[in-house]
Amino acid sequence: MQNGILLEAIKTTLQKSKVEKLAAIASEETFSVKELIDLSFYHDEQIGFRSAWILENVYTNHQQRFLPYALYFLEKFEHQGNLSALRHYVKILAFMTKKNASAGVKEIMANYDTDHVVEIVFAWLIDDHIPVAVKSHCLNILANLNTKHSWIREELLQTMDFLIDKESIAFFAKVKQIRKQLSVGS
Repeated sequence: MQNGILLEAIKTTLQKSKVEKLAAIASEETFSVKELIDLSFYHDEQIGFRSAWILENVYTNHQQRFLPYALYFLEKFEHQGNLSALRHYVKILAFMTKKNASAGVKEIMANYDTDHVVEIVFAWLIDDHIPVAVKSHCLNILANLNTKHSWIREELLQTMDFLIDKESIAFFAKVKQIRKQLSVGS
């Protein structure tokens, strides 16, 4: 699918079923994951959001199509300024860093220099302008990368202590879950 056709397909409000259908179309090589990533930076934030949402569904349901573009995704990750699209980006990275990620994803993450990603994710975590849903996935990413960067644990615990009174009850519940994950991993 050429970029223009994809753009037309996502200009209108999407339902979950249409997102899943577009993700399936992407899995059939009609348009590339790279196009979705690029469109997630589109000047119209709704189009950017919809592209990121489809991208998340491609990762979740058609990972074999996502994998060839995983490094491109990681390179673009820090530049995502659309907060609605960012929610999907951090969710994808949280999946990519989980201990039960596929062997292909684990290999990509093991060979990728995640230092800068960790720095960016920590910055988002303490940024007052970043929505709590994004921060929640940031906690997952950092806890998951703790196995690769042993220093994260202490820093993350301190950061959560700092943020616990500033964020919502939902954030508090996530912090409790992350503390448990970090204590199991130590």
